[in-house]
Amino acid sequence: MITEEDISRLIPAFYERVRADPQLGPIFNAAVDDWPHHLERLKAFWSSVILSTGRYKGQPMVVHLRHEQAMTAQNFTRWLNMWRETTSDILSADAAAIFQEKANVIAESLQLGVQFHRARIA
Repeated sequence: MITEEDISRLIPAFYERVRADPQLGPIFNAAVDDWPHHLERLKAFWSSVILSTGRYKGQPMVVHLRHEQAMTAQNFTRWLNMWRETTSDILSADAAAIFQEKANVIAESLQLGVQFHRARIA
């Protein structure tokens, strides 16, 4: 039901919206030096998550902890809302629901990891 082509359409469209967003744009634009490279990594990540391709070779928690101060509940909520909107705009309802559920689980995991990190260094 979901293809690499779907991921290749979704990721650039979503991050174009993120980069233009007044709340998230400054965070992401400051964190990412090479957008073409970053988008390819994100495509590989979602390919691995959704299609089980194993293309992504990285540590998302480590990467996100580098920007721990921006990892607020408000920013996660904004990111998830934009993700829901974009997936619904670009994908079929069934495909969008799969991406949305996975994003919810990933966001919860990242938030828990950030909370643990904060507690550990406090």
